[in-house]
Amino acid sequence: MRSMFRALSGVAMMAIAVPTVHAQAQRQQAAAALPAAAPVADLIAQVDIPYESFTLDNGLTVLVHTDRKAPIVGVSVWYDVGSKHEPKGKTGFAHLFEHLMFNGTENAPGDYFEPLRAIGATDLNGTTSFDRTNYFQTVPRAALDRILFLESDRMGYLLGAVTQRNLDNQIGVVQNEKRQGDNQPYGLVRYKMSEGLFPVGHPYHHSTIGSMADLQAASLEDVKTWFRSYYGPNNAIIALAGDIDVATARPLMEKYFGAIPRGPETKLPPAPVPTLPAPVAETMNDRVANTRLYRMWAVPGLRETDAHNLTVAAGVLGGLASSRLDRELVRGRQLAVSAASYNQSFAQVGIFMVQMDVRPGVDAAEAGRALDALIADFIKNGPTEDEIQRVATTTVARRLGGLEQVGGFGGKAATLASGALFADDPAHYKKELAAIAAATPQSVRAAAAKWLTRPVYALTVQPGEREAYVEPGTTPAAPTAAAQATNTAQANAAPTPAAADGPAQGTRGALPPVADIRDIDFPDVQRARLSNGIELVYARQQAVPTTQAIVSFDAGQVADPAGKLGLANFTLAAIDEGTTTRDVNALAEAQERLGARISTGNDADRSFVSLFTPSPNLDGSVALLGDIVRNPAFADSEIERLRGQTLARIAAELTNPGALAARRLPGLLYGDSAPYAKLAAGTGDPAAVKGLTRADLAAFHQAWLRPDKAKIFVVSDRPLAEVQAAFERQFGNWRANGAAGAKSFTARPTQASPRIVLIDRPDSPQSLIAGGQITGLDPKGELLPEFTANEVLGSGFLSRINMDLREEKGWSYGARGGFNRMEHAVPYIVNAPVQADKTGPALASLREQVSGFLSTSGVTPAEFERTINGETRELAGNFETSGAVLAGMQANDLYGRPDNYYDTITQKYRALTPQQLDAAARGTIDPAKWVWVVVGDASQVRGQLDSLGLPVEVVPASAVGGSAAPRAN
Repeated sequence: MRSMFRALSGVAMMAIAVPTVHAQAQRQQAAAALPAAAPVADLIAQVDIPYESFTLDNGLTVLVHTDRKAPIVGVSVWYDVGSKHEPKGKTGFAHLFEHLMFNGTENAPGDYFEPLRAIGATDLNGTTSFDRTNYFQTVPRAALDRILFLESDRMGYLLGAVTQRNLDNQIGVVQNEKRQGDNQPYGLVRYKMSEGLFPVGHPYHHSTIGSMADLQAASLEDVKTWFRSYYGPNNAIIALAGDIDVATARPLMEKYFGAIPRGPETKLPPAPVPTLPAPVAETMNDRVANTRLYRMWAVPGLRETDAHNLTVAAGVLGGLASSRLDRELVRGRQLAVSAASYNQSFAQVGIFMVQMDVRPGVDAAEAGRALDALIADFIKNGPTEDEIQRVATTTVARRLGGLEQVGGFGGKAATLASGALFADDPAHYKKELAAIAAATPQSVRAAAAKWLTRPVYALTVQPGEREAYVEPGTTPAAPTAAAQATNTAQANAAPTPAAADGPAQGTRGALPPVADIRDIDFPDVQRARLSNGIELVYARQQAVPTTQAIVSFDAGQVADPAGKLGLANFTLAAIDEGTTTRDVNALAEAQERLGARISTGNDADRSFVSLFTPSPNLDGSVALLGDIVRNPAFADSEIERLRGQTLARIAAELTNPGALAARRLPGLLYGDSAPYAKLAAGTGDPAAVKGLTRADLAAFHQAWLRPDKAKIFVVSDRPLAEVQAAFERQFGNWRANGAAGAKSFTARPTQASPRIVLIDRPDSPQSLIAGGQITGLDPKGELLPEFTANEVLGSGFLSRINMDLREEKGWSYGARGGFNRMEHAVPYIVNAPVQADKTGPALASLREQVSGFLSTSGVTPAEFERTINGETRELAGNFETSGAVLAGMQANDLYGRPDNYYDTITQKYRALTPQQLDAAARGTIDPAKWVWVVVGDASQVRGQLDSLGLPVEVVPASAVGGSAAPRAN
């Protein structure tokens, strides 16, 4: 099992065809040998981001990488300021200011996402870490002038737009971001980690999110002083990657950034790697399903040679699928349901962490002793040369995949900028890969012995009641009704001149215009067939030497038989846990030597096995894929181990707010008899999982994972003939045996009457609100008007729902609503995590927003223009990567659309009118019919919900797994 599963599937049981001895021998002979993998040095040679750099007179460093594959440019701005620069009493300021930088500037007032949406920006966000704050977006080349104006305006012309109202609002948003993270199982570990490893006063002692009290105390002058201290051009690096070159970039950067004055120089705070004076062991209670053990050490930062050796050590110990922890503790002695290790390298220090989830029924102390013994053995004996090479190959393969993106969080621009900021070398990524590939058993063992024999910080998180959650003394008040009406009117009005093309309201003149943006050219899709009839759907992308493929089966969660919910999930989990030719460890090692990644899973309508591989290893990787798909062993020993892991995962779902809501809502939307009601099973029904047998798995495989239900989708830099030949060799002689499974959608959904189901999850600082309805939409119809209307109502940052709960009220870190398009149904679902004391008002506000949109305001001219521009201009960025193209190909196939659908979608958008969008939304969505699920602390929330005019049913979280029905109150 190599992936998380969103859903399940199933099959009616039938006779199982047992392979003959001759057939088994043929399979073993065909699958025993794999083509030799490309040397890791050859793969490293493919990882290259050539760049040029220059520095403006004010100290701004600019890096430029040219990549003409698409008319887009990734813009990545990195500031040398993070939480390590925060003094006592100001924790969380760097992250808080990251939020404020999205609230408009002196020359572009209003929300920063407004002009970004209008120009079709993709991969846009900002993040804060211990070491830095960064902002990034990928934009059409024709909009580069405008994004440089906007980025320069928030670097040099921000403070006049920072108001007390903006500050109060973003304090509330950040506090809800903190609550949202804290509300997750194990969510409080992040504080224990930094506080346990680094002493008070150390720059890495406090978390990036900060404390509620410090956030609450932030004054307007505090944050303005913070900006003046750190956000000067001499403390910034800007990387441009894509359809750009230095000759074009230099005058643009001078034009927009050259006049911004230098600021104070950032001072690097002293941050030595601390050593604990003695081992520390702590235990904390949390509402978790499984006991988790941590072992942690502070270690050197990313510039140090030992950091690379420790990265290899972490890979061998618990990072590879074939890791020591997996072999010994998960698969061997079965003391754990999962185990992993990581080496997190920051600029000045790092954290080496080992974690393990103890198998239910196993004594945690015994598991801890086994974990410590395994770590000690690794320190004593070190890794093998083969293990090191497998770590190097998988690391290089991941980096190759990342080279497809020019922007985003991990693309080319960010790679160059991070190297320049942290290591004074934009090409630092090459040194990292070379150092990992050059590691030896002796160097890794020496680094582990040096750093991991020091006193350990050991943390145990065990099931139990959490300590009382610390809330701030007061929270920013929501705007008055009059102020909110004014804000809403302003948001829905025609764009201000700064958000359009007219003169700016500040002193810098008009925003640069956006030139014409040509329509998307989606890769040509070709179709072929293997000799046994399996269709192969192919597109060529030549940006990087990688291949991505998915073998998609017409199965999915809806195929699960009623009494065996979880069968498909279990089968897909087991399919790559050993074949008739390779056991689970051999499969893992073979993938690692190839740099391949094979994963399995299900959604509502499909089961799939997917592949990512460096193209030089295409033949070997497809051979391994074929072995997994065709020859699963379903060994009894692996089934019993997976059963324990699956039951532990189900138990974990019952502690997670999102999973609890996802398990309860389908029953309300579909009733009990419709096929999609099976989505409520999550990973599976515990009683059913306990009873599954090897025969069940083999029958599912025979009936559903078979050539006549398969279709292969591939995006590769290699030509179709080569790809087809590789798949023909492994799949061309595959024949179906026995009867195929069949789905039935004769039972129609029967939605429950409007109500609120409150899932009682005590001690929750947030409530998760989920709600929606079944629509009458045809999943295979043209739904562009409905989906486009929802861009205004519920999808994206600027939607009515999100702007109200997040930007107007500050009650949520983010709220969304959207259509969930499946093969035979299209429900509309909203999702809003909100602070607990605003649960009732937030649900009421959701209803008001939806009802107001449908009954009165509709889509405004400003919203229509912004949405159509954004949807058409972002297409090139949306389909930048092979993974995105692969997903688009599958969606076209599933919904019966032509292969060139995305080549024609721009014309479809331009033909829409506001009236069409209004009619589409009003004919589809009816909030009076909605059913609601709220996951929160009933002692805080119940009273808020009783006043909303809907019946409220209370369910304990422990009952959501399927055994107990809701109780009416």
